[in-house]
Amino acid sequence: MKQTESTKPDHSIIEYRPFDFNPSGWVPFKDKDEIDRVANIKKEDIEKHPNPEFIIKVVPDADVDFIWLTDMVGRIKHAAETGNRLVMILPNPAPIYRHVARLINASNIDCRNIYAFAMDEYADENGNIAPEGWEFSFTNAMMRYFYYELKEELRPPKDHFVGFTNKNLKDYGKMIDDLGGADICYSGPGWTGHLAFIEPDAPEFQGTLEEWKNMSARIVTLSPFTLAQNSLHGCFGKSGNLAAVPPKAATIGPLEVIKAKHRMDVHAITVHGTTTAWQRFISRLVLHGPVTPLVPESILQTLPTDVFVSETIAQNIEVDWSKGY
Repeated sequence: MKQTESTKPDHSIIEYRPFDFNPSGWVPFKDKDEIDRVANIKKEDIEKHPNPEFIIKVVPDADVDFIWLTDMVGRIKHAAETGNRLVMILPNPAPIYRHVARLINASNIDCRNIYAFAMDEYADENGNIAPEGWEFSFTNAMMRYFYYELKEELRPPKDHFVGFTNKNLKDYGKMIDDLGGADICYSGPGWTGHLAFIEPDAPEFQGTLEEWKNMSARIVTLSPFTLAQNSLHGCFGKSGNLAAVPPKAATIGPLEVIKAKHRMDVHAITVHGTTTAWQRFISRLVLHGPVTPLVPESILQTLPTDVFVSETIAQNIEVDWSKGY
């Protein structure tokens, strides 16, 4: 981490000594050399990557949602005009979908050819998947912010919008395949580097890289870091109530991500518009670290993917002694 002149401690007052330690056992990825290397990647180098099909762009914070929205509306409009089917894998909860619906409604775009699959859903300690009727479920959010915001005459049949259930879990990947596969998978990294709820430390996703790449939808044990991250969601009161977040989830697997025809990955989460962002480091590890199940989103580095990183997330990682929490 770089220290600016104004933030460097005064070494004439305190004799500073090195202190070395290994990452906590809770931390999934522990390679200290790689951690230090990616933490020191500068903003001007974020976009550089050896895979020409893995395209990283740093964009203004205010542009990120509009880029995502534009991509969705453009694909939906194309499906309406050509009569082609559009199959999307969607993250949730995403209030931005109501803006997608507003543009669709204003333009009277027929959505009969849209198929949308929620990429994950909460489950209880026994693996029972939260129903659509639970107000905090991801399927509930997808239907509320997207499906029911569409004019009734423009909506596709309700069964075109699919969330995980106890009944369809084992066939979730096949349901997508039967429609010709996903045309687009939208995503963004969690604090652990998870994609959907593909957690690096979940016992349900253990295996070699090649074994892991072939794993499909399943119930997964959520990481403690994910519980902490999601406890800050608005639906849970954005207050850190760890007990409010269910302990398990249903999720697509790496196989569904890999089989999608294309992917869009967004890195733009900050703490309510401040420069504090847990995503600043994990984004660097996801985009420029080793490809490994210990950093699930890193698999995108090997696939055709458009990545959009906000300027705030792209900021250099530097010590700031003027800040506490």
